[in-house]
Amino acid sequence: MESDEETEQTSTGRRSKVARVIREYGLNGTGDELVASWTDQGDDQRSLRELADHLNQALLRTAMEDAGMSPLDGEVENFYRLLTDDETSAGNKTEAESTLRREGVAVEELQRNFVSHQAVHTYLTEYRDVEWQSRTGERERVEKTLDSVQRLQSRLTAVSEQSLRKLSDKGLISVGDFDVFVDVNVFCEDCGTQRGIVELLTERGCDCEK
Repeated sequence: MESDEETEQTSTGRRSKVARVIREYGLNGTGDELVASWTDQGDDQRSLRELADHLNQALLRTAMEDAGMSPLDGEVENFYRLLTDDETSAGNKTEAESTLRREGVAVEELQRNFVSHQAVHTYLTEYRDVEWQSRTGERERVEKTLDSVQRLQSRLTAVSEQSLRKLSDKGLISVGDFDVFVDVNVFCEDCGTQRGIVELLTERGCDCEK
């Protein structure tokens, strides 16, 4: 695959925000770090959200250093939390932005350059053409959960059918021939998609990872 400096387009012709910010902020080698961390089969494997946070903090550190600041240990992480955490109060966020602005950091431009985990996924899969493989233990846990959910659904279906037939036979309810369907749906508030839990587990996620 071409290096970050050569092109910013993915294999589908889309422009990669991640590739652009890596180039603009001079973060040479960061693209390879993202690939290695995402595909690692050991304890160093990171999620897309973790990779997005890692890259955004690298952008913040570079912006602070370019402005002449010398971040202390933990200072970059703290500023990043204040700028991005939904639980940060408006007052604390404004204060953090003002502090950086006084030091010469172009805060608005920096925030526009922060990347989402979706952008990281596009970069890795379409720009770097890599495929994620879960660790064996994680794969087994997902499959075990899927099996448990399917067993519970089958059990609930059987119990519901049996109970309804008993009530019907005793004349306590009126119902003709029937079928019972048990469907558990999961709605993701981040990407706005809803799908059955079996489908979600089978596909290993929702549209957040696409």
